[in-house]
Amino acid sequence: MTKKVFFLAALALLFSGTAMADNDPILVGGINSLTFMAPADSGDKPQGVWNTSSTPALKIGEVLYHNWSASGNSQIDVTATFFGNYKYTHPKFVWDNIVDLAYGYAWQDLDNSAEDSLGGRFETHRKSVDKIDLTSSLSWKAYKNWGANFSANFKSQFGAGFEFAGAGDNEGVKVSGFMAPAYLTTALSFEYKRDNWSVSASFLTGKTTFVIDDSLIAQGKTYGVIQDDNFDASDPSTFNHAYFGLGSYVKALYLKKDILPSLDLYARLELFYDYKKPKNMGWGDNMAADSKYTLGDEETWQDLQDFGWLKRRAFETDLDFEVKLDYRFSKYISANLAVNLKWDTDFSGMGNWGHWQIYQMAGVQVFFNWKTPQS
Repeated sequence: MTKKVFFLAALALLFSGTAMADNDPILVGGINSLTFMAPADSGDKPQGVWNTSSTPALKIGEVLYHNWSASGNSQIDVTATFFGNYKYTHPKFVWDNIVDLAYGYAWQDLDNSAEDSLGGRFETHRKSVDKIDLTSSLSWKAYKNWGANFSANFKSQFGAGFEFAGAGDNEGVKVSGFMAPAYLTTALSFEYKRDNWSVSASFLTGKTTFVIDDSLIAQGKTYGVIQDDNFDASDPSTFNHAYFGLGSYVKALYLKKDILPSLDLYARLELFYDYKKPKNMGWGDNMAADSKYTLGDEETWQDLQDFGWLKRRAFETDLDFEVKLDYRFSKYISANLAVNLKWDTDFSGMGNWGHWQIYQMAGVQVFFNWKTPQS
């Protein structure tokens, strides 16, 4: 846990305390109104401006049933989130950083017993949300709204994830963890950028997948980290913990405050195609023997072999789509809706969902927002 705290602290410094090497900016104003101004320069060099927004939030939900004829299960849900946008605008370039973190936990009482505490013991406890998503992008303007962009994105989670057999199963089977998997995507792209949205496309993108948990690799949960022919599930020295994919990448991003009065919208779409994926899939008559791919519950080798060229390429492409809406009732209370949809053939799936991953959340939360005035 200590390693994770230091890791997150280092990332926070990277994304929020940047660009302070030779000319430290001057902080003006109180904690609720931060304006970073570049120091005076004796020359005529153009100066940049920071525009930042940090929004930590806490959502607590509670339902209590005790001797209730209509029945139901008592539960408590606590979710903490943090969304930060740190943007440095310079006449020659724009440096945009986004920190998107979330962690939630839920406790549920299956029998509503009064033992130990009012409403029961809340014997079932499950993680409800777990997210680390960090993005840093540097954009140069070439002509009007067109330019070049270099971006780096890191995705992982804070804690272990489990697949449970039923409501009373609190042990479960471990299926994921911190840096297992984790994804680091770096891209040099062409970009079309406006004030509130941008679209970038790259034909030279590196996507590295990490799985540092030996117990998951031994179970075959490698998330696309391909193992060598000498792989032995009982011998960790034969394990590969990272896989580097090289491919094409498309990203569309929209972030705007007050699209309607008090309504904010954040939307993101990412597509990645690994040039090595067809070889890893082993398309052809000997697909079952040659493939390093794991079948999902909904498909057979024959189903995949019947795919045409275009359908195969679409099948191999990773998709990550997210949209979040926040409606501000007051300075500290908002209603929110979040939907995240993923397609990844390196994830063999749980149940009948196969390679699809779907997350949806709606609720009311207390939040705090520290931001610089809009320029």
